[in-house]
Amino acid sequence: MTAPYLADFTTLSNNGARAEPDWLRTTRRQGIERFAALGFPTPRNEDWHFTSVSSIAEATFTPLRGASGQVAKSALEPFQFGQSDWPVLVFVNGKYDASLSTPASLATGIRAIDLSTAMRDEPSLIEPWLGKLSTSEDRTFSALNAAFMSDGAVIHIAPYIESPIPLHVIFVSDANAAKGVAHLRNLIVAGHHSKATVIESYVSLGDSGYFTNAVTEVQVEQGATLTHYKIQRESQRAFHVHTIDAQQSRDSHYVSFSFATGAALSRTNIYTNLAGEGCGATLNGLYMADDEQHVDHQTNIVHSQPNCFSREIYKGILSGSAHGVFNGKVYVHPIAQKTDGKQTNNNLLLSERARIDTKPQLEIFADDVRCTHGATVGRLDEMALFYMRSRGVSTDAATKLLTYAFAADVLETIEVEAVRSELERATLERFTGSSATP
Repeated sequence: MTAPYLADFTTLSNNGARAEPDWLRTTRRQGIERFAALGFPTPRNEDWHFTSVSSIAEATFTPLRGASGQVAKSALEPFQFGQSDWPVLVFVNGKYDASLSTPASLATGIRAIDLSTAMRDEPSLIEPWLGKLSTSEDRTFSALNAAFMSDGAVIHIAPYIESPIPLHVIFVSDANAAKGVAHLRNLIVAGHHSKATVIESYVSLGDSGYFTNAVTEVQVEQGATLTHYKIQRESQRAFHVHTIDAQQSRDSHYVSFSFATGAALSRTNIYTNLAGEGCGATLNGLYMADDEQHVDHQTNIVHSQPNCFSREIYKGILSGSAHGVFNGKVYVHPIAQKTDGKQTNNNLLLSERARIDTKPQLEIFADDVRCTHGATVGRLDEMALFYMRSRGVSTDAATKLLTYAFAADVLETIEVEAVRSELERATLERFTGSSATP
């Protein structure tokens, strides 16, 4: 299972990695060594108990070589939230495409370049953080990413800078991505007392089967607020694994939203460490799956210092034979007194075959805290259905509208109006066949 990747790493080392800085070669070598030692996770691994990656481990994926040159700007319009004036970095089949990107429109004080350029021309820009915010010690896919990372977005927000518009990073796969793998690595650094929004979109222009293995490292400095949206709308035949590791300094706020509707198998890990006093973390998300899709979210909020808060709401809608997984952990260190944490996971099953495994967790080692967690799994409210039918609404229409209402509740937490409106439209269309607001 691991042999093809080990062979590919030998080829990579022989063909160019030797020209890289010593620290980067060390990061790669440590990554491949950890991957070889860990192997692919199995359901015997607690963190992967409900998700089998045999379909990834037993397949052969070829490293993607570059952009196809066949993607037009017009093809990206459905994924841009109707905001063509937002600065955008576009990666096609795992490689940066300058012809589709508009980084020049970034606000003063914000720098965004592709990782391959930073590795080649400005390694000092990434050395303090790359590979240090995200651990590969016990994570197979992060270790694999560390060994093969070649491109992605590097974003630096200068201290005291407030950006009025989001920066959008689009990772698009087309037909040429078939049977390929992209190991994407992103780095976001929000300087002290800055405020910005970054959107990561993972999308497909076809129905190819491919593998996206991404890692995003995030540093939120003192007093900064970073809003980070992750939108996953990959091909229904794709495989998607993405780990987000955020480190927070004193009085910072990290706001995350994950929207997942694509891929045959997807796994999103969102980990944040509240490493400074007075931090806050807000992690929300919506996942929707049908047919044979498998969608997995794992979150881990670590309260390492006192007087911090965390809020988390995840909702899932599953139909057909879809399988959803949610595992959310809140860990409170002994020093983290006055912690205020709340975690909720609600799931809606629309068919007899759909299923969800949910496991909200609290591990508390401080005595002066206020923490709650809960999860629900159920079907549509029969009384609400009866009420709507008694008012002349058909059973099918009532079911779709109630389902949309369930999803809209968490979508309303998205602060960027264009993003919220587009995801509400997409959700409404998914369940009602209409993009008009009810």
